Amino acid sequence: MENINWIALVVAALSTLVIGFLWYGPLFGKAWMKETGITEEQAQKGMPLRFGLSVILAFFAVFFIYIVSVYSGGEPGDPHGQEKFLTFGHGAAHGVMVALFVVMPALVTNALFEQKSFKYMMINVGYWIVTFAIMGGIVNAWT
Repeated sequence: MENINWIALVVAALSTLVIGFLWYGPLFGKAWMKETGITEEQAQKGMPLRFGLSVILAFFAVFFIYIVSVYSGGEPGDPHGQEKFLTFGHGAAHGVMVALFVVMPALVTNALFEQKSFKYMMINVGYWIVTFAIMGGIVNAWT
């Protein structure tokens, strides 16, 4: 892992803010607030701290996606890091798999015990599927 493109990792982590702005704003913002019981005023409190921490956490996630999509898998002698695998689509596929098989079970399990609605679960899981796909695509294509 000596040739990590740190700029790609940072851009991918920052992409979560753009996607989140759209996802929890014009696309599903009102539905999400209704499902959580949060008012618009409550949602605005502490935003700078939330944004900062969320980017740091996104960086951890994108680093894991980077390892999964670029450095793991493939046939012996044919690792993912080869040029034929370094496409946006390949990285996006890995991002979706991580979201479906790691993130979704964790989020849905928590939401079940919190007695949240199916709509709430789908809004949040959908965000992470799209976000991980884009992060995976960015780091895989920009390697």
